[in-house]
Amino acid sequence: MADAKPPVPELAIAVIPGDGIGAEVVAVGRAAVEAAAARSGAFTVRWTEFGWGCDYYARHGRMMAADGLDQLRGFDAIYFGAVGWPTVPDHVSLWGLRLAICQGLDLWANIRPVTFLPGIQGPLRNTGLAGTSWVMVRENSEGEYSGIGGRNLGARGQGGEVALETALFTDAGCERIMRHAFELALGRPVRHVTSVTKSNAQRFGMVLWDEVLERVAGDYPGVSTDRCLVDAMAARMVLKPESLSVVVASNLHADILSDLGSALSGGLGLGCSANLNPQRRAPSMFEPVHGSAPDIAGRGIANPIGAVASAAMMLDHLGHAAEAGWISGAVRSTVADGFLTPDLGGSSTSAEFCDQLIGRIGQAAEI
Repeated sequence: MADAKPPVPELAIAVIPGDGIGAEVVAVGRAAVEAAAARSGAFTVRWTEFGWGCDYYARHGRMMAADGLDQLRGFDAIYFGAVGWPTVPDHVSLWGLRLAICQGLDLWANIRPVTFLPGIQGPLRNTGLAGTSWVMVRENSEGEYSGIGGRNLGARGQGGEVALETALFTDAGCERIMRHAFELALGRPVRHVTSVTKSNAQRFGMVLWDEVLERVAGDYPGVSTDRCLVDAMAARMVLKPESLSVVVASNLHADILSDLGSALSGGLGLGCSANLNPQRRAPSMFEPVHGSAPDIAGRGIANPIGAVASAAMMLDHLGHAAEAGWISGAVRSTVADGFLTPDLGGSSTSAEFCDQLIGRIGQAAEI
């Protein structure tokens, strides 16, 4: 009697579609993962959907369940869509869901690749960038988004109130994100880390940032480094994008610059990201970098590339690099053949893009 085959591992994924186009792009990402799983036969996926977001807020007065973090801890990963809707103030929706998850689960490393895909014409003059990429490493737990501060002296009346927003930089927080950036650089063709700073004006937190960088860099003699002020970095990304490999920056700086990177590569719909707990003490969360786009929600034209690429990052994180490569290869093939959504200058619907993508995952070569 033949030996019984070992059971196929099951990935338990929490899905939070969120608001606006979140559900639309997440659906395409899920289909891509299922297609890769079907091709490989190496795993199955159990999706558990959570209806948290602005609609949930309208019914319950909060963006997620009170025990939401405890519910999420038992999953292998979290797949997130988008957050925000005109009926809920942005600071309420962001702090009530996405930031609550990232800070509550200590997802302290936010990885945002910037990739120039063949077949997509971005705004840069240098059209020879197709196929190149860099990685933005964002400190995701403190910095300018620490949540420390408050509003005071409101009793003084209009014009008399004071608001404080304090950026928190700790030696430990700076060091761990910088070491993560250097470790990523070790695995790239160009072993170089650029640190974004503003220590000429922010003389406490950012000077600490610079000092920690110098200390950490000493442990990685095989990785070259340079520092760039954030305003100069914005210009450098436009004028000399080929000079970048791994970029490490604070919570706010990397948030802004990574959106610029997505726009330079063709549009915000292309950006993908991973919110990691590198020690794997909690499930990491994967999401496109774009917002909920209320103006196009429900029209079937949302660009799913960022969500699909985030799903590929999720599979790679969970140990399925080959399947992640099939998805990435299918994305490249689909856009290279001209199947683009309207934001990229094409006429394909989200569903048409999905159909092309799924067909190619079954035959895509690993990249």
